[in-house]
Amino acid sequence: MSPSLGLDNTTPGPVPETNQTPAGFARTSDLFSLGNRTTVITGGGRGVGITLASAVVEAGGDVVCLDLLPNPSENEWNALQKLATARGLQATYVKCDITNEENTKAILEKVAVEGAQRNMPMRGLITCAGIQQMVPALEYPIDGFRKMMEVNVIGTFVPAKHFANILKEQNIPGSIVMIASMSGDIANRGLTCTAYNSSKSAVHQMCRSVAQEWGQYGIRINTLSAGYIRTAMTDQLLQEKPEVEEIWMRGALLGRLGAPEDFKAPTVYMLADGSSFMTGADLRVDGGHCASA
Repeated sequence: MSPSLGLDNTTPGPVPETNQTPAGFARTSDLFSLGNRTTVITGGGRGVGITLASAVVEAGGDVVCLDLLPNPSENEWNALQKLATARGLQATYVKCDITNEENTKAILEKVAVEGAQRNMPMRGLITCAGIQQMVPALEYPIDGFRKMMEVNVIGTFVPAKHFANILKEQNIPGSIVMIASMSGDIANRGLTCTAYNSSKSAVHQMCRSVAQEWGQYGIRINTLSAGYIRTAMTDQLLQEKPEVEEIWMRGALLGRLGAPEDFKAPTVYMLADGSSFMTGADLRVDGGHCASA
């Protein structure tokens, strides 16, 4: 008899009218649900971060958005609040400097307490905050390079560290999605972004390293590597160098650049129970740019 690979080729009987299959696994719809949990998003005040906040709410979870901005983007935030209210969920905004460890730690501890009180325990974290700058490497000021590392690398590690500590102490499983970039693995044609690319490569390795440390606590960590997307940050880059968009489009196998909405489903997947056997991995969503490089 050949060894079992965990697959059963027998014909199952009728599926009972419950939310469980005969094997005891959740239905597919449940595997992509974020119900009965709270997810924290850094950089959640606008752009990709607030788009992912709407994805969390649409998947049935409460969301807490952290950002350095005094207030979130008004139109996007109003739409998120309307969505949350319609679904009986909560979307909260908190001003936070993710490079300030004590401030970040205190906010996450408060989120955990309030989530437990609402029976919506904190179980998800998306580290989306980051900055970008296009400067030739030969001219890159060291202070600017250091700032890039502080925000993109330390600003990813600090919330991840304290989120994991809280879940470890409470013996609660959870998932961290670190927003990285395909630029952490490739050289970008037409761009002079050495500091940014280096910071995203560091996030990839951070993910793999903490995954092997924190898996024993039921905490999963994965990265989402985005391709070229249209955001306020990239629009500024393209205004400075309009020829770059032509270079990007030549490598776009799907014939377009990405949009923040393209990352909603992949992020929900990595947060939800459907990815329960996935950790220390990178999910690249790049429209085929790397395949054509």
